[in-house]
Amino acid sequence: MDGIINIYKEQDYTSHDVVARLRGILHTKKIGHTGTLDPMAEGVLPVCVGGATKLCELLTDHDKEYIAQMVLGRTYDTLDVTGNLLEEREVMSTKDEIEEAVKSFVGGYEQTPPMYSAKKVGGKKLYELARSGVEVERKSVFVDIYSIDILSVEMPYVRIKVSCGRGTYIRSLIDDIGKKLGCGAAMSALTRTKVGNYTIDGAFRLSEIEAAMDSGRISDVMQSLESVFDGLDSLYTTGDMSKLVRNGNALGGKDVRKEAGVTERCEEGTRIKVYDANRCFVGVYEYKTARDIYKPYKMFLT
Repeated sequence: MDGIINIYKEQDYTSHDVVARLRGILHTKKIGHTGTLDPMAEGVLPVCVGGATKLCELLTDHDKEYIAQMVLGRTYDTLDVTGNLLEEREVMSTKDEIEEAVKSFVGGYEQTPPMYSAKKVGGKKLYELARSGVEVERKSVFVDIYSIDILSVEMPYVRIKVSCGRGTYIRSLIDDIGKKLGCGAAMSALTRTKVGNYTIDGAFRLSEIEAAMDSGRISDVMQSLESVFDGLDSLYTTGDMSKLVRNGNALGGKDVRKEAGVTERCEEGTRIKVYDANRCFVGVYEYKTARDIYKPYKMFLT
């Protein structure tokens, strides 16, 4: 059983809870999630099964989209409303000032990870240190914020839609917006609506996965390995080239171009999906300009 399931993570479940439930439902231990979601958050959580676990790190790198709600004038130790209230302030900002503050983060900025997070420092998860009353220095990391749209303003609540790159903490973004406004802010709701090609419209709840498994329709909810690489060009090999890719060998650039019926060279790092003579998905190859070859990037043939 190899593939990817687009899970709709429900509130009060941790990402590890989802994996544990799926191991029981699918009767397999080889399952991995593609990035944590806070227990209070809900939405898209792609889960890799079997051979697809090789893709967990790759999917973690994908761009993401969220719909979040913040409450202005309040700050909490966890940066969301599940924690201990630290301070309340009067909100003096106008809608225009709120929009200006929100939009100022578009393009990206240096973000400090929250103490209540799964990020590790010195081999320990930050949330474990935080629960012990220990706060440590965290290095800021540049995060890409592609866009932020304000969906509604009903003081003191503001709903936003955020499109961002890997490693972005929405709680920290909201906290930073609150600091910029001078009144503080905390996350009061979060829904992840997209991870790479996986959207909330195509996500399945655990109860739906269990029903599909019980009725022998698990294939209806599981996507193929190559679905992660939608958008890449495909190379269908034949003869000796097919034997080479089945053994995980590199391919000469000229040979690939001849097989694909093209003449121009690719750019460094260009990736292609590769299939053998039986049209079985073998893996993804990446182009190296210096040697004019395609090297295996991720192999999935078993």
